[in-house]
Parts: sequence; C-alpha cells; structure tokens
Amino acid sequence: MESIVTNRLILKKLTPEIYKDLFENYSDTAIKEYFGFTTDEELNAEKENYAKGIATFNRSFINFAITEKETGNVIGFCGFHTWYPKHLRAEIGYSLNDDIHKRKGYMTETLDAVLRYGFGIAKLHRVEALIAEENEASLKLLQKFGFQYEGRLREHYNVNGVMEDSILYSLLKHEFRI
Repeated sequence: MESIVTNRLILKKLTPEIYKDLFENYSDTAIKEYFGFTTDEELNAEKENYAKGIATFNRSFINFAITEKETGNVIGFCGFHTWYPKHLRAEIGYSLNDDIHKRKGYMTETLDAVLRYGFGIAKLHRVEALIAEENEASLKLLQKFGFQYEGRLREHYNVNGVMEDSILYSLLKHEFRI
C-alpha cells in the first residue's frame, strides 16, 4: 500500500479499493490494528460506513492514516472526501484520535504532505475545507496554508440532532506553495 513519509509520520493511503481488500480479506483484529481503533464500536461504525458504500459513481475519496514513526501507532486521519475527479476538486478533512497528540505540529506536518499529494499526484485544482465557526485550531491551520474564506453554509451539518453552520474555506493549486 502506498504511503507518504514525513519527518515524524507515515501516512498510510486508504482508498475504496484498500477498504474493500481490508474488509473482505482481513480479520477484525487486523482491521482494528490498521486503523488504530481501540474499541469494537469504532470498528463496527467503520464496517457500517463500508457496507453503506463509502464511494459512489460520481465522487470518491483518498484518506491517510496518520501513523507515528516512533511508535507505529495510528494517531489520526487526513484526506480528501467528496472528491469529484471530473471537476478536480475535493473537500479535505482531518482529525487526531486523542488530545494528547494535539499542539505538537502533527497536523501541520500531515496537511503539508497531503496537500502536496492532492495538488501534485491527485491533480486537484481546488481543495475545500468546511469547519465549525468555533474551531479556532482548525481555522489557524487553514490560514497557515493560505486557505481563503468563502462563506457560511447555513444549517449544513447535523451534530447530535442540532443543525449547525459550516464555514467554507478553499485553496487553489496556484495559491499553494509546492
């Protein structure tokens, strides 16, 4: 499986084909280890996502499991979803599994590598990011890479039964310093 190596991290590529291989050919224990899941609930949620179809005919995704080189532990995920190959655009998403990994520069290191992959190998022209208004850490991260504010999507996400707005940012290939 393809990976990206940075100073402190290994980013393991996850595509629809890799998901298919994992869920059809590996044990639950092996899948949990690959994704860094610690509970059966996490595994079952991912199995459900896979069963429902995580890619469709008109959009796809590429995710990367963020793995610490030193420990081999999966500490989060970053990648492109809602990817429209025909239109050369995708939404980026990222998360760390535990607060203990925050404020160490892992996501800056990851986002740099994943954006390079997106604009280079994946041939994206536009990357979009949707964040919650109060997510200051994410806003600072996006600004560090030159993402531009585009607007507010009203009542865009259902979070625990409450419809919340999303703030839309984007970065174009020619704005990214490759």
